[in-house]
Parts: sequence; structure tokens; C-alpha cells
Amino acid sequence: MIKAWFKSGSPWVWLNAAAVSTNLILVLGLLILIAVRGLGHFWPADIVEYHYQDQSGKSVIIGELVDTSLMSANRAREAGHQVLNDVDYLEQRLIKTGNRDLTGMDFRWIQAQYIQQASYPDELIVIERREWGNFYGRLLAIKENGRVIAEGGKAYTVIQQRIDRALELYDEIEHLQKNEVGAINYAMERLRLEQRRLELEGLWTEAAKRDFAAQKAEYDREYRVLQQQIAELNQKARRDSLVAAAANDRQIEIPLENVVRLIQPNAMSAGEKAIEYVIKFAEFVSEDPREANTEGGIFPAIFGTVMMVMLMAVIVTPFGVIAAVYLREYATQGFVTRIIRIAVNNLAGVPSIVYGVFGLGFFVYMLGGNIDRLFYPEAAPAPVFGTPGLLWASLTLALLTLPVVIVSTEEGLSRIPKSIREGSLALGATKAETLWRTVLPMASPAMMTGLILAVARAAGEVAPLMLVGVVKLAPTLPLDGNFPYLHLDRKFMHLGFHIYDVGFQSPNVEAARPLVYATSLLLVMVIIGLNMFAIGIRNHLREKYRALEG
Repeated sequence: MIKAWFKSGSPWVWLNAAAVSTNLILVLGLLILIAVRGLGHFWPADIVEYHYQDQSGKSVIIGELVDTSLMSANRAREAGHQVLNDVDYLEQRLIKTGNRDLTGMDFRWIQAQYIQQASYPDELIVIERREWGNFYGRLLAIKENGRVIAEGGKAYTVIQQRIDRALELYDEIEHLQKNEVGAINYAMERLRLEQRRLELEGLWTEAAKRDFAAQKAEYDREYRVLQQQIAELNQKARRDSLVAAAANDRQIEIPLENVVRLIQPNAMSAGEKAIEYVIKFAEFVSEDPREANTEGGIFPAIFGTVMMVMLMAVIVTPFGVIAAVYLREYATQGFVTRIIRIAVNNLAGVPSIVYGVFGLGFFVYMLGGNIDRLFYPEAAPAPVFGTPGLLWASLTLALLTLPVVIVSTEEGLSRIPKSIREGSLALGATKAETLWRTVLPMASPAMMTGLILAVARAAGEVAPLMLVGVVKLAPTLPLDGNFPYLHLDRKFMHLGFHIYDVGFQSPNVEAARPLVYATSLLLVMVIIGLNMFAIGIRNHLREKYRALEG
């Protein structure tokens, strides 16, 4: 009976189903873990105030409870802690105390046995700052030009209006510096390069000097006007400040131009916390990073990832399809063709870092260096394309994913019945017309499958990108309002590298850990979004040509 059951193949079907189910459960569990750890970071946590007394004396600790763990009594004694009760394990708590400018650290481990009192006063505040991380404490007063204008409970009623004003001024200053001043600096650099080109070509005449001097004078005038506007806005932004008391009654004055938000989590309702949660998550997705990538948002990394993947798809699809068409439709099916197919399949197994080294040596140094010598001699010795950038990263990943597209397209071409080709040729179409109007459209779902696999792999690659264009922090996006608008020579940020940098290179590991989860979740969402877009196109094409395949 059992022998017959094994011969029927049913055990292998059930084994395969169990393996697939286990993998799906593991993947789903991993995604849930990433989502919980990452998305939970944006929820406004309650602030606790501990009255604490250990061997060093009494103190007050204010902050967020981040984690708890157990330490064995023996290890606690070795660490110098006094075990007050006859227990085997001691509870210790990780508190995010913030106030790094006062204490030199953001997090602190404390022993639960030394806590005398724990409370959650409504007046405790959290100030998210542009520098030095969060501040935890109590709001004492608001100052305008160094003069106190509100104290105590009255300060809470006017502080938000002052912060909103400071944020508006900051956004206006940021816009002028990044867009207006950035455009002038870009135009000045292009003017300098054009002058250098004319000098190299012997065309730097007196008329050209006058024209360039007039343009430069106009740029200088616009620059001075913008600098004056920025100086006035900075003066307005520095008008207001707040006075706050940290733990142990240490007072500090914080300029409002350095404040991103001020909230009282203990006094907020669930609805107010939900609104604050949405706002913080939206800022995380739409703003630039700050504080060594441990604060702020990750929009440049999202933008760079999507831009690189789109360029890679535009490059790899035609080359992969052309190679597959040649191998399947035109090449003689012999020994050489079989060797080429084996080589293509083997390329899919080459470690990605090898492609990065090849891209750095061939694309950046050889191809980019020659482009600079031929077309950008005026920029020397500074490289234009002879340095890692968006174009070379996209080409490197296109080369890495090329075997996937070739194999997928070949499989699609092989599934098209021979009768379709013969019928087209019998009606008078040439082989090229048959290929272009009949065969390739019917094989397009297979091409899209290859592209989906290529996008999924390229979006998550990190190792080769570290060599050919990805950086920790890019000052500008590859796409802006300056001609030629898409700057393929610029370096860019990437979600995968951002995860590596925040998780392994951050000076503040505890603060960076939630961001690693949140960024990982966004990377998965970006990959899923790109794949769903490609899958939608593939399904549309499959339905369109289903009748012909039948």
C-alpha cells in the first residue's frame, strides 16, 4: 500500500506543497517583523520619568522606554551592580534619554531594581531637533529676541504658532539655497567650462570676454540679491527660542530654527497620536536625511533607486531581446551557439561584486575616461563621466541582469508555434516583418517576465553599486530643473546602500536600528510596486495575444 502510494508520486506533491508553504510563511513572517519594527518607530511613544537611585546617588531620568532584557545576578555583580533581592535575574531597561548635547549619549541602560518611582506627567515634551537628536524635558518659557514673552502653561498655547512660523522660514530659506542659489552656481560653472573650452580652441576673443563678463556680472547681481534675502530670512528665523528643563532641572535654550516639532505624547489622545504618526511617516518618505542618516527622511534614496531601476530596464530590455532573437531565430543551432548559451547561463551565477569591479574598470575608468578626454577636455582635471555615477550604475546592473532577460525571452520565443511563422511567411511577409509584427508581440509576456526578475534583483543589489555610483549622501538629485535636467554623471543614493550605511556605519546604532527596519520595508514596497506595474503590463499583453497562441 505504502509502496504504491510512493510510486503514485503523491508524497512528492505533498512534500513540494509543504516546502512552498513553509517558504511563504517564513517570507510573510519576515515582512511582518520588518513592518512591526519599522512602522512602530513613528508612533509617538509615552515619556516616562524615573526617580532613580543607584550607587552613584539619586537622579531623575526622562525618556522613552525602548527595550527590556534580563541580566543574570552573577553577571550583574561582575558589572558592579548590587543585587538587592535574592533573585537569579535582574531586569534592565533601555531608555532613550536624548539630550545628546547635555549628556553625550542618546540611550542609557538602567536597572529596574534601582527605580524608586515611575510616572508619566502630561507636561513632558519631546522636541525633534535638526541637530543633537531629540530633547526630553519640560517647557519653561518662550523668548523673542532674548526677551521672555510667555512662561509656564501659557508657553504651551503659543509655542506651536512660533514653531510653524520658524518652519515656514526654514522651508523658504531651503528653497532659495537649493533651487535659486543652486541654479546660479550651476550656471556659473557651465559658464566657466565654456570659457575654458573657448580658450583651448583659441576662440577666446575680446568680444567673447565682454559677453562672458556681462553674463558673470548678471549672475553676481542675482546672487547678491538672493544672499540678501537669505540673510534677512535667517535674521527672522533666529528671533524666537524656547527655554526647557531637562532631567535633574538642567536648563537649555533652543533656537526655534533648530526645532522640527514639539509634542506632548503623554497628553495626546489615540486619534492625535494617529495623526502625528501619519505626519511623521509622510516626512520620512518625502524629506532629506540628516544627522548622519539617522534622522529625517529617505526621499533621495527612494528617488535614486527608482531612477536607476528605470534606466537599467530601458538599457537591458533591448539588448536582452536582440541577443535572444539572434540566438533563437537567426543563429545556426550548433556547437558555438550552445557554448554561447552556456556562457549566458553561467553569467547569471557570477557574484555581483565582480560586475561592480568590471563596471568600475571598464565603464568608469576606460569608457568614462575616454568620453572626458574627447568631449569634456575643458573640465580637466575634474572628471565628468570618468567617475562613478548614475549612468555607470545602471549599465553595470543591466549587464548583471542581462542573462535573465535573454533566457526568459528565448523561452518565450521557443513556445511560439512554428505554424505562426510559416503562416506569416506564406502570406508574403518577410522574416523581419514576421518577427517584428507577429513573433515578438506574442513573446512579449515572456520578455516582461524576464524584466520583472531583472528589476527584482537590480533593486536590491548593493555590492556593485558601492563601486559605480552610490554614495552615503548626495547633495543633489540626478533630476532637477537645470539643463539637461537628467544628469547621468551624478552620484545618487540607494535604499539598499542606505540600509547598509545606517545599519553598519552609523555612529548611533540604537537610534539607527528602527530606521533599518523602516527603510527595508520601503525597499520591499518599492520592489513590489515596480514588479506589480510590470506584471500588469505582462497580464495585459498575455490576454491580448492569448487568441493567437490558441
